[in-house]
Amino acid sequence: MRAMNSFDSVRDYLTGLQDRICHAIEAADGQARFTEDLWERAEGGGGRTRVLRDGAVFEQAGIGFSDVSGTALPPSASANRPELAGASWRACGVSLVFHPGNPHLPTTHANVRHFRAMRDGETVAAWFGGGFDLTPFYPVDEDVLHWHRVARALCEPFGGQARYDAHKRWCDDYFFLRHRGETRGVGGLFFDDLHEDFDADFAYMRAVGDGFLDAYLPIVERRKHAPYGERERQFQLYRRGRYVEFNLVYDRGTLFGLQSGGRAESILMSLPPLVRWEYGYAPEAGSDETRLADYLRPRDWLAELA
Repeated sequence: MRAMNSFDSVRDYLTGLQDRICHAIEAADGQARFTEDLWERAEGGGGRTRVLRDGAVFEQAGIGFSDVSGTALPPSASANRPELAGASWRACGVSLVFHPGNPHLPTTHANVRHFRAMRDGETVAAWFGGGFDLTPFYPVDEDVLHWHRVARALCEPFGGQARYDAHKRWCDDYFFLRHRGETRGVGGLFFDDLHEDFDADFAYMRAVGDGFLDAYLPIVERRKHAPYGERERQFQLYRRGRYVEFNLVYDRGTLFGLQSGGRAESILMSLPPLVRWEYGYAPEAGSDETRLADYLRPRDWLAELA
């Protein structure tokens, strides 16, 4: 294993990534600015949580950096990894969720992270993880195709089509609401436990982190001024409920953060500022709202939409 200073190189990249994304999103919004909340974790480490609210484009945009450590992992994290039992750990990452105000502009999530477990001063496990995914309410084929073309292109130096296929499939499987029988959105990339080659795995994590803006900003520019009415707004709020359901029921990052004594305010910043549920909701047959269901299943977007 590499010396601990390799962790610092990951940390430096992640703080710079948070800065770059904040600047880009402020420029795209054109009105609001991120506020920063610096915090410390009693057991070790801390972070900086940044939130933009009530902008011209984004109702809420949250992006957090954390570098935290602990002396023992929660049982949920070590249950299937016996080598982690009793190990101390350190984890750093950047995680974001952006909730636009316009229902025609998709919600999006991205995360890149590095984890290391130690025992008696020796590293017993280390890996990279991350990805990005898109959650439209009124999907547009042009946007979905662009999103996946960027994902496919950034995979090219790291195994090309095979890497894209594997991590797209992983994304489809991970962001699946089993109790609803639907994906959270149109997918993207998801990966975890990359640990074979530090340099190659770190480079791939950087490609995913850097590729997020290439994937999302063109969609922002195309959709941020799309006209909409109260019907579209109410459907957006209803569908945001699925986002809440996934994050609180299935998301491993949320569960790990809460179970390891993380800062709840920062962990739950991913939740939308406004949301609604409606019992027995069914969209009108043939409506734009009905179209969404056909996008909430795993599909070969590059083949079908090209």
